[in-house]
Amino acid sequence: MKYSYKLSDAIHILTYLIVYRDDDLSSKAIAASIETNPSTVRNLMTDLKTAGLINTRQGSSAPTLSTSPAEITVLDVYQAIKMDHDLLHIDPKTNPQCIVGGNIQETLNEVYADIQDTAFQRMRAITIQDIVDGVLQRHAAK
Repeated sequence: MKYSYKLSDAIHILTYLIVYRDDDLSSKAIAASIETNPSTVRNLMTDLKTAGLINTRQGSSAPTLSTSPAEITVLDVYQAIKMDHDLLHIDPKTNPQCIVGGNIQETLNEVYADIQDTAFQRMRAITIQDIVDGVLQRHAAK
């Protein structure tokens, strides 16, 4: 099973822009922190800019947040990145002749919708400032 790290990486980028606001904010520097390539960072930054979460200028490596980190939620970031936005996925290939296979999809649709709604509510309550604070607290404790 393949996992997407886009949400984690996008949050990483926003956190990096705050923590290192007076340092090198090039895609190369951010990519070194994420341990990915600069094009991945640029693609995610394009998504973040399109969603209005960051400001960038062509030819300048000084991106900034478009608003306070306390106003950007994890859900905002999640919705900004280009990916499948369902948290949980149902196997579409089940045997309709089986009691379980014929009814599991509709049942799981209801259960998964409830789980996703709960997760989205929690994601709305966590801000990028919360993430920055957590990173800096852990760093200070080392």
